[in-house]
Formats: sequence, structure tokens, C-alpha cells
Amino acid sequence: MSTWSQAGPRSVSEHAAAVAALLPPTGTEPVALAAASGRVLAEDLTAGVALPPFDNSAMDGYAVRAADLAGASAESPVELPVAADIPAGRTDVPALAPGTVARIMTGAPVPEGADAIVPVEQTDAGPGGGLDRVRIHEAPQPGAFVRRAGEDAASGAVVLRAGTVLAAPQIGLAAAVGRAELPVRRRPHVLVLSTGSELVAPGGTLAPGQIYESNGTMLAVAVREAGATAEQLSFVPDDVERFRAVLAEKVGDGVDLVLTSGGVSAGAYEVVKDAMTGHGVEFGKVAMQPGGPQGCGRLELGGTEVATVTLPGNPVSSQVSFEVFVRPALRAAAGHPAPARPVVTARLSGTLSSPAGRRQFRRGLLDAAAGTVSEVGSTGSHLIAALARADCLIDLPADTTSVADGEQVAVWLLDAP
Repeated sequence: MSTWSQAGPRSVSEHAAAVAALLPPTGTEPVALAAASGRVLAEDLTAGVALPPFDNSAMDGYAVRAADLAGASAESPVELPVAADIPAGRTDVPALAPGTVARIMTGAPVPEGADAIVPVEQTDAGPGGGLDRVRIHEAPQPGAFVRRAGEDAASGAVVLRAGTVLAAPQIGLAAAVGRAELPVRRRPHVLVLSTGSELVAPGGTLAPGQIYESNGTMLAVAVREAGATAEQLSFVPDDVERFRAVLAEKVGDGVDLVLTSGGVSAGAYEVVKDAMTGHGVEFGKVAMQPGGPQGCGRLELGGTEVATVTLPGNPVSSQVSFEVFVRPALRAAAGHPAPARPVVTARLSGTLSSPAGRRQFRRGLLDAAAGTVSEVGSTGSHLIAALARADCLIDLPADTTSVADGEQVAVWLLDAP
């Protein structure tokens, strides 16, 4: 008999720790920049070049020697010859001789000898230039509108730390320092199984006693939203030997986690529980609602082991259990610095009651502007339409039996990373 069952219900924290322990940190793989969004950087990124790599102009205008324009004003402009044109990308930039200026575009290299940029708006030249001489009517300070080499990042400096979640700015920075690909943490690969002879694929025809399969699709999407990859295997029959045979065929193909829904409670025909008991997976109760019946362990199949988490079959129980136990474990394994959902406090609109000794996760709608949260639906673990309307979970501690209108409650934000 399971030692977990003998010991009585686990707390939510105890079961969360047991699930997290099944998933060690994933390894590292290189990915192209275009595929790096949302991935976690596995190693510090150093700049292969300085940013900017050379002194360049911050404005369209004229590269000048500031000393040549001392005293220039609207009443007494200084006129100087234009010695060169320097567009962005020019590599053979001539040095600037005293008493001359060079027409320059934004991002173009500042010529040797120049120490300031005069924007075109401070001259008598039009936006297109074209003059051999230009009148400048403001005296620049040395360094004006010059972007200095290395002022953003020095060559060899660490510009991104390992553990950074990569988004557009970070990927742009990697490109700017010359990286075509990045070392990232591998995404955990999850095999999502749905069991039940009563299940029918969406779009099919229901016979009496049948329902459309939803848990597998919902969990596979949730896995991908958590930053892992998912392979969905639906309609595994309620037959222990066939169930184990299907698993044995699949788990050797780089699967980090087997995730099931259904078949774990105390009734008859609980195929998941029957197939896994005695083979490395323990089943028992967690002191929570919804989602009391749970299972986890390292499933032993033909000489191999694979991390396995079994969730209850009711859709709300299954999805809430995923949020509480599986999602943070997957994100932690992939190196996310903040694997848990953000938690805020809000005032409850209405009243709630809760059974003593069980931590409740009620579905809610948060009004961030008002700082209030209200329940969506009720405690029924089959109410998937109410779950779909919710944007948060109201977290009621196990020692809470009632919450009055206006009391502060903890709220998990489901629409945030």
C-alpha cells in the first residue's frame, strides 16, 4: 500500500515539492535568434563588440571641430566649406581638416578630428544638404550629439545574465553584439494522456453516456503556455495492459514528464491508478479543493523510469491542479527565474465559505482598478464554462472557513506570466 495513503493527505506545499523534485533542470541547446523568444538564457552573454562599436552621429547634420564655431550665433553665423559626405555605412571616412565640416547622417562614423555634431536644423542647409558651404548659427559644445564607442556596453562586458527570459529587446541586443544563436535551456517535453472510454473527439457524434474530450487539449495548451512542449495522446482505453503498452512505446522518446488526467480516484475502473500502482507512482489525497486525488512519482516501464504526474479527471480539478503543481515545476526545470504565477491581494466582493482543513482555489474575476475580486461560478469541479471566464484563482488557506465581504484575499493572476 502507498506510504502516502497511509500517512494521510499531503498539504499543497508538500505535494508541490514532490512534483518539483521529479523534474531536474533541463540541459542546454543552441537556438537561432528568431526562435529564442520566451526561452531562458543558459549562459551569460558577453559583447563580442562594443556598443556602439565606433563613435557615430546621433543626428543628421554636420561633423565639426567645436573650436571652429566658437561664437557662432543667429546674428553672427559661421560659414565653412563642406569637405565630405558621410552616409551611414561608409567605411573610408576621411579625417576632418581644421576649418571644414563634413555632412553626416545619423549612425555614420564621426571622422577623426571632429568632436561635435551640429544638427541640420542649426544650419542654413535643407534636409537633403547639397551645398558646398554651410552657415552654422549655433556654437556646439565638444561632444554634442556624438555617440561614443562603448558607451552602451564595452567589448567583453556581460550584457545578459544566465536565467534571463528572452524577449524582443534581449534578442535585439544579442543581434547587436553579433550573435546569430543563443544557448538556452531546453524545453521540457511532456506526454499528455487522456483516458476514458467515454471520451469522443470534438466534432464527433456523441452516443448516450459519452462526452467530448477536453482535458487533454486543455492540458497540452497549458503545457505549451508554460514554455514546455507537449505531445497529446488521447483516448487511451480503460484497459490496464493496453494503457501500459501505449506508455512503454512513448516514454523512450525524450519524454521528461508523463501527465495524465482521470483515473486516479477511489472508484472502480481507475485505469491510471491500476496501471501505475506498484510501479513507482504513489497515489493519495492532497488537502485542497478542487483537486484532492493526485498521484506522482517515477513510473517504471520496461527498465526505464519517467517522471509522472496524474491529475484528477474533472476539468476544473485538472486545470487548477496543473496551475498549482505542474506549471511551476515545468518552468523551474526550464530555468525561469519566477516560475510561479504572480500573487496580489484584493478585497473580496461577496462572501465565501470554505471547508476546514482544505486549501481552496476558487475561480475569480479581478477588478484591478477597484482592487476587488469576485467569485466566478461555484465550487463545482465540472464547471469549465466558469473556469473559462475566470482570470484568477482566489487562494483560501486551509485554516480559513469563511471570508467576509471586503476582506483581503490572495489572488493568483492567470493572465500574467
